[in-house]
Amino acid sequence: MKTYTVAEALDKLRNYCAFQERCHKDVKDKLRTMGMISQATDQIIGTLVSENYVNETRFAQQFTSGKFSIKHWGKMRIKRELKMRGVSDYDINRAIKTIEAGAYLEKLHALSDKRWQQLDGYGAQIKKQKLFQYLAYRGWETDLIYQQINRLSSGD
Repeated sequence: MKTYTVAEALDKLRNYCAFQERCHKDVKDKLRTMGMISQATDQIIGTLVSENYVNETRFAQQFTSGKFSIKHWGKMRIKRELKMRGVSDYDINRAIKTIEAGAYLEKLHALSDKRWQQLDGYGAQIKKQKLFQYLAYRGWETDLIYQQINRLSSGD
């Protein structure tokens, strides 16, 4: 395994963080795989934060925006994933608030309609279960899922 000086590791991590937004956990994990000791890790992370390469608030907002618009995740899944990455509740809540309510419901509506069409050929009860599982896995709120199921099943 190659060993790195603090300066080499810092350069490597600057590129790593410039490529895409990273959270503290990502940076720590990367440094661990590089074999850095904890004092060096703390020093490097401190430098990256002071140079604004690592910013949890910015990371949370980018993550939320991307997962919502590209992966079509609901707020529950986004919150859970950010929590697993050690992002603070304050940053998570601020990021979640950036999702516009109208766009959120529109996305859920479109996702539900598309999945409902894909489930043609199943019995009504199975169709409802499968839609529920599909949306719940993606982190949409239970009450919103039931609204979609009621809307779609009443149209059959």
